[in-house]
Amino acid sequence: MINQLSWKVGGQQGEGIESTGEIFSIALNRLGYYLYGYRHFSSRIKGGHTNNKIRVSTSQTRSVSDDLDILVAFDQETIDVNYKELHTKGIIIADSKCKPSMPDDCQAAMFSVPFTELAASLGTSLMKNMVAVGASCAILGLDLIVFEEVVREIFERKGEQVVQKNLNAIQAGHAYMQEKLKEQGTPLKLAEGDGSKRLFMIGNDAIALGALAGGCRFMAAYPITPASEIMEYLIKKLPAVGGTVIQTEDEIAAATMAIGANYAGVRTITASAGPGLSLKMEAIGLSGMTETPLVIVDTQRGGPSTGLPTKQEQSDLMAMIYGTHGEIPKIVMAPSTVEEAFYDTAEAFNLAEEYQVPVIILSDLQLSLGKQTVQPLELEKVEIRRGKLVKGSLPDSEEYFKRYALSEDGISPRVLPGMKNGIHHVTGVEHDETGKPSETAANRKLQMEKRMKKISHLPFSVPVYKNAKHEEADLLMIGFISTRGAIEESMQRLEQDGLKVNHAHIRLIHPFPTQEIMPLIASAKKVVVIENNATGQLANIIKMNVGHVDRIQSILKYDGNPFLPKEIYASCKELFVYGNI
Repeated sequence: MINQLSWKVGGQQGEGIESTGEIFSIALNRLGYYLYGYRHFSSRIKGGHTNNKIRVSTSQTRSVSDDLDILVAFDQETIDVNYKELHTKGIIIADSKCKPSMPDDCQAAMFSVPFTELAASLGTSLMKNMVAVGASCAILGLDLIVFEEVVREIFERKGEQVVQKNLNAIQAGHAYMQEKLKEQGTPLKLAEGDGSKRLFMIGNDAIALGALAGGCRFMAAYPITPASEIMEYLIKKLPAVGGTVIQTEDEIAAATMAIGANYAGVRTITASAGPGLSLKMEAIGLSGMTETPLVIVDTQRGGPSTGLPTKQEQSDLMAMIYGTHGEIPKIVMAPSTVEEAFYDTAEAFNLAEEYQVPVIILSDLQLSLGKQTVQPLELEKVEIRRGKLVKGSLPDSEEYFKRYALSEDGISPRVLPGMKNGIHHVTGVEHDETGKPSETAANRKLQMEKRMKKISHLPFSVPVYKNAKHEEADLLMIGFISTRGAIEESMQRLEQDGLKVNHAHIRLIHPFPTQEIMPLIASAKKVVVIENNATGQLANIIKMNVGHVDRIQSILKYDGNPFLPKEIYASCKELFVYGNI
């Protein structure tokens, strides 16, 4: 009986790899297991190796697993690319059509199963992925009932005949594998899940749902990996609440349209990845200068240029803080889990309107497209705050409304177009309190100081997630966004080795939470910052804001893959053995 399992299915893109993993994981989620899934896919529509690795556990898990228990292979390439992840008691279930062979240094057991042949005998070879699901269920001793329920829900719109064919394919794979296992029994029987009902979703869906809950009613965006799912989700959901999505001609149009809608009083979002954010930079500056709320999602991916559009990276951090020309106040948030992605996105709309600034939600491919078990979301925690938006009416006046009035907190009253006595200029050039262009040195100084002091005291409920049980730690591990799960697992292993380890995950990147981080760094003998880029961008931000340059070191990974817990563990152990990384 095992409490944790790592299962991977692989083949050529377009062979139903994603749907195989989807059906397998949804069914296990309904049985009450915790799951974490990560897809490796090519930047093409069809062809090229792809795989879906799913971790199944009886307890919370937020990371890709180090090794692999079961590899379901639709072709020989899947075996050749992934077999080294299998531990010595691992299992390969391969389609006999590809005449699978075991590499010389592979100690796993292999079962050759006629996925394609069995599926073809039932009507179409396209159902070979359902045969693979059935075979996996037999290996794990799982009942088919829940899997059959999921298949029925997914395929019922295609008619009962299609549903039945897919059910027959699962049953055929299950029966074939049971026959193969008749003598040895079930080799990897999973302990039962707790039966609890939990959500299972990707970060992009949580961001979209958070926007919806936070009052967003319009999205302007252009499709790009790995951000497109946010738009696709809202295309389906916004019309039900009177909202809409417009696919613009490019990212520049998306950003400026979002600014216009926010100016009109409609909570609006736009989302993209690194190349799209580069195009949005001038518009982000316009949002800052006109003090118009703007919520933007950056789902980071491998760069530069087109780079690695379907691979993991965290290299947009400096660009998101300092990318605009000139200086404007902005807020950069970095949720680390799917739950945080939901709540932080809803809160982003409040912060954007309260401080009248652009708010950037910084995600990455692993968080955006990785699928996680999520505890039921608490909608009652979401509130709508609109800041200094003037309601009612304004007193009569012969002067223009002072939209950019100097104030003690730097935030000026805001009106919506059409409000009586609210007329004012809106321009991207420097302006006076009414918005009228002004290039005088005195006015420039006053308006710059007004804008920049808006976020000097930004309240944020949890700017830093802390797991810091030691007053004095041997090691402080710091990360942001999707590295949290791998850091947590490596932390547990280091503690088992006798080290005192604290963990801080930064959720508010800008303005930087110096007062939250400084005591943790000061009380640690060594500090490592774990991030998916080549230049240690987060580490440099910390050094700029906190100091302690001599004790901060980096663990970096920039090959397009997420961190594995064992990689962080090994690097930290090396730090204590050799004194550096």
